[in-house]
Amino acid sequence: MAMQDAASTRRATAIRTDGRARRPDLVRRRRLNVLVGALSLPLFVGLWELVSRSGTVNMVLFPPPTVVATAVLEWIRSGQFFGDLLASLFRVTTGFIVGGALGILFGILTGQFPVISSLLSPLFHILRPIPPIAFVPIVILWFGLSEAGKLFLVVWGVFFTVWLSTHIGVQKVDRGLIRAALMLGTPRRQMLQEIVLLGALPYIVVGLRTAVSISFYTLVAAELAGAFAGIVYRIEIAQQNLQTGQVMGGLAALGLMSFIADRLFAALAERLVWWR
Repeated sequence: MAMQDAASTRRATAIRTDGRARRPDLVRRRRLNVLVGALSLPLFVGLWELVSRSGTVNMVLFPPPTVVATAVLEWIRSGQFFGDLLASLFRVTTGFIVGGALGILFGILTGQFPVISSLLSPLFHILRPIPPIAFVPIVILWFGLSEAGKLFLVVWGVFFTVWLSTHIGVQKVDRGLIRAALMLGTPRRQMLQEIVLLGALPYIVVGLRTAVSISFYTLVAAELAGAFAGIVYRIEIAQQNLQTGQVMGGLAALGLMSFIADRLFAALAERLVWWR
């Protein structure tokens, strides 16, 4: 027994010593990852500047970051930037809310009720692969240049992503919990809210986060359908005037908006679905 106790003590000591030795390595790796992440953007911008000014490419078609920054500053000074930003944000936000709400509603219906699923799912699966930009010509015919057409395109892009994730999430809910709730006399509405919806919530959140990026993709199609303000609208005007600095500045603004929206939604999702 004494020998076994001594061996166990030595093993425990070796494990503790090994763990302490590994901690500095983990800390160094984390610091290195943070440093590399912090340097990635400046390195990219610096390389872009060097390539653009090296003479190997046409500076008019591929302007350096300094020219892009100057174009963006002029855009801001003109007073048009914030109007374009608000117009694009309104279309993305409104389309995301409407498309997301409809996607969750129909996802719960098709996921929970087989009859509704048999009726709607085949239609949705046929329509889902059609890209929003393919609807631009007919949207102009249907809605003209009104905001309704632009919102329709964003809603279209968001709806199917959220619907599919909600539909799958509802089908993944434990049927035993649903049967138990019904046997105990739980009202169907309460059962849908407290068991089905909460059980499918992780899937719904994943679909909504994906839809955040998709809403910005469809914004491009929406503003190409005819607009008088917006980030993509201003990019198109700058392209027609060969203002490539403003074009690339608009693309950067679009990417930054999408990135911030994704980060904000991710932070909200961590609080909303804390048990994932």
